[in-house]
Formats: sequence, C-alpha cells, structure tokens
Amino acid sequence: MFDTMTLTKAVGSLCGALLILLLGKWAGELLYTTGGGHGDGHGQAYVIDTGSDDQGAGDAEEGPSIAELWAAADVEKGAKVFGKCKACHKVEDGANATGPYLYGVVGRDVASVAGFGYSSGLAESADVWTPETLSAFLENPKGYAPGTTMAFAGLKKATDRINVIAYLDQTDGDTYEMAAPEAAAEPEAAAEEEAAVEEQEASQETAAAEPAAEAPETGETEAAEEEPAAEEAAAATGFAAMVASADPADGEKVFRKCKACHKLEDGANGVGPHLYNLLGRDIASVDGFNYSDGLAGNDGAWTEDELSAFLEKPREYAPGTKMSFAGLRKEEDRAAVIAYIQSAGQ
Repeated sequence: MFDTMTLTKAVGSLCGALLILLLGKWAGELLYTTGGGHGDGHGQAYVIDTGSDDQGAGDAEEGPSIAELWAAADVEKGAKVFGKCKACHKVEDGANATGPYLYGVVGRDVASVAGFGYSSGLAESADVWTPETLSAFLENPKGYAPGTTMAFAGLKKATDRINVIAYLDQTDGDTYEMAAPEAAAEPEAAAEEEAAVEEQEASQETAAAEPAAEAPETGETEAAEEEPAAEEAAAATGFAAMVASADPADGEKVFRKCKACHKLEDGANGVGPHLYNLLGRDIASVDGFNYSDGLAGNDGAWTEDELSAFLEKPREYAPGTKMSFAGLRKEEDRAAVIAYIQSAGQ
C-alpha cells in the first residue's frame, strides 16, 4: 500500500506534467499564431505557398473541348475502354443486366429504359444523355448523380470518356451530330486571305474592262470539254450521284464507327475484311477471309446501291451475317462513308 508521502509525490508529478503540457501549448500558439493568446484575432502566423490553388485553376482551363475530343474520337480505343463497363452493361438492344442496356444511349433520355429500376439520383441528374452529360457522369458517377447505385469509380481521362462514348454512339447506326469546334483565325492568315480577295476582285475588274477575245470560229473545243462532264453526270444518278457529290471528309468521321473492325490498307484484314478498293469488288471475295454464309451467298459486285442497302440494315441484307454493326440509317452518312472508302483506295 502507498503511504501518504508516496501518494503526494504521485499527485505532484501528475500536476507538474499537466502544467508543462499547458505551458507548451501556450508557447506553441504564440509562435504559430498572430494576435496574441486571446480574443478573435487568431490567425496563422505564416502560410506555405504550394501553388496548388493556382495550379488547380490552370488545370481546369487547359485541355481540348468536348467538341474537339469528339472530332478526334477513336472508336477502336473506345471498344477497349468499354471492357471496364461490360461486367454490368450490354450494348444489345433491350439486354439489361446489372445496369441498363447501352444500345443507342447517346441521345437517349436519361433513365428511360422501360422496366429498369433506376436510382432517384440518376433520374434527376439530366434530361438527355449527350456526349457532354455522359462525360460528366462517367468522370465521377457518385458526384454527378448523388445516390446512384452505380459502384463504378469513374474514368478520369477525358479521352477515355469520349472514346467510349463514341463507341456507344455507333451501336444503333445513328450518328450523334455535334457542331465542329471553332478555330480562331490567325491574324496573319486573315490578312493574307483579305489581300487575296482584293487581288481577285481587281483582276476581275481588269478582265471586265478589256475587250472580249474573239470566239473561235467553231464550238468544237467547248463541246469537247462539255461531253465528258455530261457523260459523267448522266452516269451518276440516284444514290451513285449522292456518293459522287459527297464530301470524303464527312465520310471519314462516319468511318469511326467501322474502324474497330475494318482497315483501308490493301490486304490488312481485321475483325472484318479490308475495304481497300471496295467499290467494284466482288462481294465476299477477299482471299483468306472467312465470310458468313449470309454474305458469301450474294453474287455480283459491291456497287454504290449494293453497299447502301447492306450498310443500312446489314442483318436484313445478309441474314446470318456475323457483322454485329446495327447499320447506318441516314442515307447521307452512307453516301459520305462510301465516298471516303473510295477516296482511300485511289
């Protein structure tokens, strides 16, 4: 048992330790805060500038816009990114799993799949799944739609998000139209363009002031020049005329839906056969490629009209085809992509 002296020493030691602790705390406040030890004037005596605030603001301003990323989206890379999603989502129409099916999700109303039980957080987050809203959701699902039951942490890279959205966009054959990014004209380029216009106007005025040259005695030259153009116009009718007048640059954008399976290099087969010099080629004629019976049974060559019919509804054109692509519903998209494929083989 402790005697009185031992107990007194123990209590004294404890009180001494508490006193030292309080004195240390008071001294620390004097060193690291301003405004004395009392009152409302407390503040941090110094701040270490890490530059994190400025850097964060700079990061928010840097990087390409959604429109710029969309214009350069890579469907093939998006298919690989979709590997992170396929455990819960399917791209077949109506095939719900842990999550709703994603066939035609781009441009679809949010939380609109019939029969699927959405969380309230998602149903209230937005109206339509545009590339912008999908990108914001995929970056941070729980932050974008609080209360969502989706356990996915998100895709932090903007390029990954846009690539996978572009991949999902091609599932229903209806391309989502987004305005092209506006590029600011360089001052020097604008000045050069203005000078070129002025020079052209001046030359036109000079030509108008000069007496007209005498016409040749016969119209043989003009007729010779007009005949090929007339023959070409007569040959290109219907859908073939649409292909002839289509812009291959527009077709290159549509081809993003095809490049995951097809290549334009001669002999370079992928999941599907190569498309080099496709127009005029016999159907199902690429050596070494194993075609499905539905396509191999078609005779003849790939004309503009045949390609249009196939690209519009592949499964109806060639029942039993292994091609999983849903098709291109817009005639102008089909004309543009055929024009692009044709230009790539020239």
